[in-house]
Amino acid sequence: MTRPAVRTGAPERAVAGFRAAYGDGPAGVWAAPGRVNLIGEHTDYNDGFVLPFALPHRTIAAASPADGQGWTVWTEQYGERVEFGPDDLAPGRVTGWGAYVAGVVWALREAGFAVPPARLALASDVPLGAGLSSSAALESAVLTALVELGGLDLPVDERPALAQRAENDYAGMPCGIMDQSASIRCRDGHALFLDCRSLAVEHIPFDVAAAGLAVLVIDSRAPHAHVTGEYAARRAACEAGAAALGVPALRDIGPADLPAALTKLDPAIARRVRHIVTENQRVLDTVALLHAGDVLGIGPLLTASHVSMRDDFEITVAQVDVAVEVALATGAYGARMTGGGFGGCVLALVDADAADRTAAAVTDAYADRGFAPPAAFVAAPGPGATRLA
Repeated sequence: MTRPAVRTGAPERAVAGFRAAYGDGPAGVWAAPGRVNLIGEHTDYNDGFVLPFALPHRTIAAASPADGQGWTVWTEQYGERVEFGPDDLAPGRVTGWGAYVAGVVWALREAGFAVPPARLALASDVPLGAGLSSSAALESAVLTALVELGGLDLPVDERPALAQRAENDYAGMPCGIMDQSASIRCRDGHALFLDCRSLAVEHIPFDVAAAGLAVLVIDSRAPHAHVTGEYAARRAACEAGAAALGVPALRDIGPADLPAALTKLDPAIARRVRHIVTENQRVLDTVALLHAGDVLGIGPLLTASHVSMRDDFEITVAQVDVAVEVALATGAYGARMTGGGFGGCVLALVDADAADRTAAAVTDAYADRGFAPPAAFVAAPGPGATRLA
């Protein structure tokens, strides 16, 4: 099977990078995973429901307290260091990859925490630009490290909101809270059922292997960028729809309300609203099936989600559509794009012994169409952010 460029030993690489950058060893090593969203796309910022699980791919933060008042961060990805102090923390002052780190410090300080000056080194196996939440993994690893280094009294269930604020208000990405919640709060062997309004979570057993199945994740390798532009436009359309319908968020429109609601909306806004309302219901239906132990039964819901994203929310591209079509034609029980859209990954629910065959069929289809080769791996749900050493 074609596999992603994931190297082993990310913790060791982070520690080695720390020693090279600072001349001594770190006080600790922390990890936070990327995530794949089983179902529930663009529902998070509409106060809806999502069902992600944590990947084995992780971002590692090796860290130690520092003298002085500032923060220094080295990253393996670029082989460079960024330094910033308290006077540099206004949004927009630190840019590029360093903005995600500075944003975490800023969000913690804005919430009233005395963030310890620190030296950090980062290494990551989360593929960039694949819709697997590499930014949330970075934020969550740094946040967890700084909270523990400083002995900050910040309960785990309150951490995702601060990491989200770092991304929204500092880095400029208008994401919902799902990515950070998954990276921080997921549990091994479970999917995280998150109510994005109340922030209540339930850990849903998701043992695909016991059912003889596998979740195949296919990185389309299509260009993937939505910090500005289309992602923000979809969010604005959802807010406009909620305002036109007189509700706080589209979460407050149920499937039974949908026919009447759509008649009140501009056709383009109506399509966006229909996706969110039906997607919320698909999440609830998926949770019910998993509670009943019917992993196979979620397949049609995954496929229906993709159709809705393609036709109503209009966030798919040719590469992900082809991956879904080929996976289904090769025998997948369900397949859908996962993530914010406009590139990124597809997940397919397949027989465990069919993962290689499905990945090969998608690779062949890409070659026939002149697309860049995809990458694929089988994903099993892992734990959220944790200290390793």
